[in-house]
Amino acid sequence: MPDPTRPEGPKIIAIANQKGGVGKTTTTINLAAALAELGVRVLIVDLDPQGNASTGLGLDVEARQFTVYDLLLDEAPLRDVIQATAQERLSIIPSTVDLSSADIELISNEKRSFLLHDALRHPEMDRYGFDYVLIDCPPSLNLLTVNAMVAAHSVLVPLQSEFFALEGLSQLMLTIREIRQTANPALRIEGVVLTMFDARNNLSTQVEQDARDNLGELVFRTRIPRNVRVSEAPSYAMSVLSYDPLSKGAQAYRDLAQELMENAARVAA
Repeated sequence: MPDPTRPEGPKIIAIANQKGGVGKTTTTINLAAALAELGVRVLIVDLDPQGNASTGLGLDVEARQFTVYDLLLDEAPLRDVIQATAQERLSIIPSTVDLSSADIELISNEKRSFLLHDALRHPEMDRYGFDYVLIDCPPSLNLLTVNAMVAAHSVLVPLQSEFFALEGLSQLMLTIREIRQTANPALRIEGVVLTMFDARNNLSTQVEQDARDNLGELVFRTRIPRNVRVSEAPSYAMSVLSYDPLSKGAQAYRDLAQELMENAARVAA
């Protein structure tokens, strides 16, 4: 039975799209940085074996002594796996290539789909006071992504403004529906955010129109522009908000964070 004296806990959002190169990790890092800038405490869970979110926030591989692999497969305590970043109020559970074998190793575990869910709801989480947890999912609908969706309250979908962008969404929506029916009835779609958007490009405009026609209010008003500063920031192990605070990319992620929090307040009301 849930303990009514415990705090409600952070809002957990899985950032997912089985298509690679759509801006999942970029969105995870920069949205987290923008939320932290607004004064809330944020935890990133790097669930991608490539570990790009960890690298993009300045964590060398040598510094990742304990990772999300240890959390899921060895039940390492949260205090061992949560690491601070250079940005105030932003922490991360890092990842390494070790995570690539997790799917195989989890098959025999009866609770394989609920491991992240249980870890993020451990009473030890209360001491950190996180407001948001953003899970950077791998570019596939595997057991790690299922763990993220079972653990999450909602799914945020980055959608690249390119041809065939909407076609890949159907399988993701089916997976979300299946998770709702089997493991997480409360899971909802947080929204779809258009990434790498170029207003001068007719194709970007057409993708946006198609997305809004098909998905309506699920599509965020904020569009993330194709911006060289956004692309450059990870190579300096920084969010774009730290790398170039005045860039169009930084402002877009601030707008997205604001819109996300406004939506959350509306749902809570």
